[in-house]
Amino acid sequence: MRKKTLFIVGLAFIYIIMMVFVLTRDNDSKKNPLVVEDVSRLHPVKVKEIIKEKEENGLVQALQEAKEKDLKVSISGARHTQGGHTYYKDALVLDMTGYNQILSLNQEEKTIRVQSGATWNDIQEYINPYGLSIKVMQSSNIFTVGGSLSANAHGRDIVYGPIINTVNSFRLLMADGSIRNISREENMELFQSVIGGYGLFGVILDVELQLTDDELYSIEYKSVPYEEYPSHIQQLVKNSDYKMHIARLSTAKSSFLKDMYTMDYKLIDEYEGETLQDFSELKDEKNVVRNKFLFGLSRHWEWGRERIWDIQSQLYKEGSSDQISRNNAMRPEIKFLEYESSKDTDLLQEYFIPVEQYPHFVDKMREIVVREDINLFNVSVRYVKKNQDATLSYTTDDSISLALYINQGFSQKEREKVRKATQSMVEAAHEMGGTYYLAYQDYPSRKQMEKVYPKWDQFLHLKEKYDPDERFYNYFFERYFTNEK
Repeated sequence: MRKKTLFIVGLAFIYIIMMVFVLTRDNDSKKNPLVVEDVSRLHPVKVKEIIKEKEENGLVQALQEAKEKDLKVSISGARHTQGGHTYYKDALVLDMTGYNQILSLNQEEKTIRVQSGATWNDIQEYINPYGLSIKVMQSSNIFTVGGSLSANAHGRDIVYGPIINTVNSFRLLMADGSIRNISREENMELFQSVIGGYGLFGVILDVELQLTDDELYSIEYKSVPYEEYPSHIQQLVKNSDYKMHIARLSTAKSSFLKDMYTMDYKLIDEYEGETLQDFSELKDEKNVVRNKFLFGLSRHWEWGRERIWDIQSQLYKEGSSDQISRNNAMRPEIKFLEYESSKDTDLLQEYFIPVEQYPHFVDKMREIVVREDINLFNVSVRYVKKNQDATLSYTTDDSISLALYINQGFSQKEREKVRKATQSMVEAAHEMGGTYYLAYQDYPSRKQMEKVYPKWDQFLHLKEKYDPDERFYNYFFERYFTNEK
């Protein structure tokens, strides 16, 4: 009886903690609606005006107004970039989330045309009844298509590489008010620079994307020492039955950046007994409060990271497997990552390392994180196929992507500590032939950006050619492409 009572009391205690964790947030309702920020909350800025248009003519008129008033124009979607890519002080901000219509679907050609403010969830819900699926998108489906193109996103798919490989064409509203068709055959230099160009060449209006068939996968779980991970990946990509992949790298103290578990998505032939129809209904995120609480344990307590890694190791123990449709595999949980605190914030960083260099980079990263006392509490690992179509391409080779979740305080001291560690990791990545992702914090120096992205001067030349008045502007551009402080 006593054990049962203690168990109930323990559950009640955990429940209370969970409720406090969820309910004790900053009240944002009184904020100035013209003060905007991205998900990092590190750079709040007051803008001139936020325009949320649903019609193309409205976007054209907004740009004309900006020209007449000599205003800078920034473009935003879900605002999950973290380095000032979607706004600028006293700028006119185009909020594209209302410009979100599905325009056409070609089932035979497996293509879809959508307005740039449509989310990947919008597309999934539209195409799922037709047995079709997206080729490439971020690991979550909450982002806009225009934002994903602007960051040249990638995800769990191991076949197609970055998203630029799946774009047929798009229309672009230029700084001079004209609208151009952009593709590999028409205005190719704009195609290469707008994708991965962070909204600096114009407003992406609508996009034609390649689709693929929805499929049924078996998720195979495996425990892999980090030194053996390159071999695991090389074997995986050689086998055409494997279509998607993600891995986790331990942040628990006892196995810090050493132990891994992998999730490999293998195509299931229907004759094996399962059918796609049994798994094709789209699933929504569940257990958000519970998962948010568990993630919070990892964020703030060392013992929490140990327990969470133990739980995950049991849930995804080697030899177990699950079945899932491709569409559901491309709508993983993300709401539990939402975090608001007046004391600290979560930052993302991402590095792309040549496959064979992965263990060496992890060793160096471990050294830097420990030396600088960085609160690294989650690392996800993916494979990204080489593609250098974009001017600011981050895949100089077939690469391992390491996405780092770092918790950081708001103080200047905390910012400088993470900046120093980031620059050390960027330097290590570059020395090993790798790169880092431009979508996140502006902690890398301009000199480092120019080394890692050698076509930066070509990008700047095209910017001067197509937008000589620098109408489209943001803090990312100011930081890395101008002489402004």
